[in-house]
Amino acid sequence: MPFDAGFLAAVTHELAPLCGARVERVTQPDRDAVVLEFRAGREDYRLLINAGSNAPRIQITKRSDESPKVPPMFCQLLRKHLSGARLVSIEQIGFERAVRLTFDTRDELGFTGRAHLIAELMGRYSDIILTDEDDKIIGALKIIDFSDSKIRQIMPGLRYTVPPLQAMTADASAVLGPAEGTRYKLNPLEAERDVFISLREQSELPDDKFIMAYYYGISGVVAREIAHRARGGGAERLWEVFSGIVVDIIKGRVAPYAVKKESGEQVEYSFLPLTHYGEPYKVVEYPSFGEMMDAFFAERDMAERYRQRAADLHRIISSAEARLTRKIALQEADLAACADKDKYKAMGDLITANLYRLKPGDKVVSLIDYSTDPPSEVTVEIDPHLTPAQNAQKFYKKYAKAKTAEAALTEQIRIAREELEYISSVADALSRARSEAELDEIRRELYEAGYASKMKGYVVQKPAQPKPMRYRTTGGFFVLCGKNNIQNDYVTFKLASKGDIWMHVKGMPGSHVVLLCEGKEPSDRDLTEAAIIAATHSKAAEGVLAPVDYTQVKNVKKPPGSKPGYVTYKTNRTAFVAPDKELCEKLKIE
Repeated sequence: MPFDAGFLAAVTHELAPLCGARVERVTQPDRDAVVLEFRAGREDYRLLINAGSNAPRIQITKRSDESPKVPPMFCQLLRKHLSGARLVSIEQIGFERAVRLTFDTRDELGFTGRAHLIAELMGRYSDIILTDEDDKIIGALKIIDFSDSKIRQIMPGLRYTVPPLQAMTADASAVLGPAEGTRYKLNPLEAERDVFISLREQSELPDDKFIMAYYYGISGVVAREIAHRARGGGAERLWEVFSGIVVDIIKGRVAPYAVKKESGEQVEYSFLPLTHYGEPYKVVEYPSFGEMMDAFFAERDMAERYRQRAADLHRIISSAEARLTRKIALQEADLAACADKDKYKAMGDLITANLYRLKPGDKVVSLIDYSTDPPSEVTVEIDPHLTPAQNAQKFYKKYAKAKTAEAALTEQIRIAREELEYISSVADALSRARSEAELDEIRRELYEAGYASKMKGYVVQKPAQPKPMRYRTTGGFFVLCGKNNIQNDYVTFKLASKGDIWMHVKGMPGSHVVLLCEGKEPSDRDLTEAAIIAATHSKAAEGVLAPVDYTQVKNVKKPPGSKPGYVTYKTNRTAFVAPDKELCEKLKIE
């Protein structure tokens, strides 16, 4: 991953001004991240430590993420030991992806002490560990006991030990000759020219793979950059580039760089310009490592955070979708079997018209079908234990049963499809939820829709007033946009007037959008911008063009007993617009 030991060395250097600052507050916005809020002079700083497997890092952040209502146990432990503590030092542990923050603390009785907060940022092995002044573990974000690892345990009461060195692969170790025990990768900061060149000349690996095989703390992206800069120059040139970057790390001659696509999408980041990407990618330098990582991880972190908090909702919705899909498939198969109902009636009619030709004990009979011109002969299998009249009644009963089943199945399929459509609308709202309040609204909606049995521990709370999104068009008209089905009903039937313009993407889940006219006539541009808002906040957001239906609010009705967000409307028109997130952000006022 890009956050390697070299990158951590650069970030640690950027964090140096925090030394001497006091901890004002500790929060844990999601399962794997902790934020320490510092006060240094008149400046406030937010230090984010993320120990998630996807994006482990430590940085100064300007983002202010919503925290859960009840702080997790680890957050409470950090508050107990670090609230009011003064940061003494920040140092990288060797050339590892681990950093130690040392604090001067004061306990409840006023006695001074010292504590260490250690952030290990090693992919899926990332962790945040709190120790006392003797390095005895007080607590950790992720407890690792003997069942998880026989090599190294992270448990309260044990003494903290640094992560073990990375072992060389068998192929790489073989180049160095026979050895007793395991060979470990070498420290780049202590690399020697002769050893490096000798290993390079003996190894058959490509340049980037060679660096990663013999030296720890260097990510794949930096190894590829070194190989790219040294291409064609042999072992000597590779050493020059490698050692030059190592010296830059030691002396702090680094800066934050990100690689972007032409569209502006972030692709990669590092502490040196990544020239090996080439065209059409663009390398951008940022003012600070914190700002670069805020920009790189903003959307990813938000999506991951709400994925975790909405895990119960995702389970309910996916289970309901799977159940309804299976149910509809089975019902449609049964409905297809009912297509033979007219055949049963025809058989009954044939037997009735040919009663005189049937004899007791017949199994197969040839009957004359007088409904064709000329009359044709039809072969029919009958039950020899029944009389001719009873055989006719048997076919009539099959016909009646199939006809009744067809009507019932058609209605059941309609109901199941409506429920599946409703669940899809909830899933769409959940995919766009970005706050705890929005998740609570969706939980309450599902609870009221009859899914309470699958929501363990859910307690009905007094609903808060919905807060739909608000926009203002170029022409000065206000636009309301619901974030979920509850807000959709609230916007359409509580906030809107009959003369306002209602919009919704055609034929798929999405937000209800209302253009507030206030007695004025909106321009085509205002209508188009409102339609773009409706398209962007719908399942059509990733498409090129989206059809958006619009009509006056007075033409929108809610059938009695219908699900939240379900409406019918008439006398509408349809506009085709392209979803545009940037325009929506520009027009948003709250």
